[in-house]
Amino acid sequence: MGMRNVKSSKFKSHANNIALPHTIFSLPFALASAFMAAGGHPDFWTVILILLAITSARWAAIAIDNLADLKYDKLQPRLSYRAMVRGEISKGEALIFIMLCLIVLVLTVAQLPPICLKLLPVAAIPFIIYPFTKRFTAWCHLFLGVAIAMAPAGAWVALTEKISLPMIILCLAVALWIGAFDAVYGAQDEHFDKAHKLHSLATKYGAAGALNIARVLHVISIVCFIIVGLILGLGKFYFIGVMIAALALIYQHAIVRPNDYREVTQAYFMRNGIVSIAIFIFTWLSYD
Repeated sequence: MGMRNVKSSKFKSHANNIALPHTIFSLPFALASAFMAAGGHPDFWTVILILLAITSARWAAIAIDNLADLKYDKLQPRLSYRAMVRGEISKGEALIFIMLCLIVLVLTVAQLPPICLKLLPVAAIPFIIYPFTKRFTAWCHLFLGVAIAMAPAGAWVALTEKISLPMIILCLAVALWIGAFDAVYGAQDEHFDKAHKLHSLATKYGAAGALNIARVLHVISIVCFIIVGLILGLGKFYFIGVMIAALALIYQHAIVRPNDYREVTQAYFMRNGIVSIAIFIFTWLSYD
């Protein structure tokens, strides 16, 4: 019984370390991309492989990020709940977890068309370097956006074996969506980041400036989603999904102020999943 409790506790710690519920941000976009790429009828087993590859990549990326930022996270009271900060996972355990995820990623991608394995290094670069970009650029948020956008890109290439304009615009929409959201979420750390010589849009332009930039990026993101639908000739349901996503973003911006982050909670974070879920469900319905 004791060993079982230890294993259960360790599982929970790793789930905490990779922010397991946040998987919702990338998988729905990958599924939406799969439906778009396949004209509404993606191969089932290919989709399973895509989801496994994206999930293992995301888990590795989050673990790398937490490992790279551990010395800063330990000084940030807001992040005291994280497993590595609390000492529930050692650096060695984190490295082993990362290696296992990367092995699963490579083995899974190897089952997809050859072009996927050839492009894997390109897709992996953004999530490997993102944790370190906050050391030198205020636009680090966009590197995170590009890393997340590799999910729909990978799904598209796995099903079509090519890179096309709709895929590029879809990935741009996703990158701007998550990048802008990360800028909003990071604005609350303006003073902490300045004190520790870290970079963000808030440290460069102030919290108010960062929020304004995020609003503009989100508008461009929604426009890109609309353009994708027009290029692919998707039905009315798709555009209903885009409208729901836009309304969710408008609400999220409405409840945040440069000097008031009381609403920027885990609930706030998870509500952004409405965007990806709405895009996926209504993309699916547009083909049904």
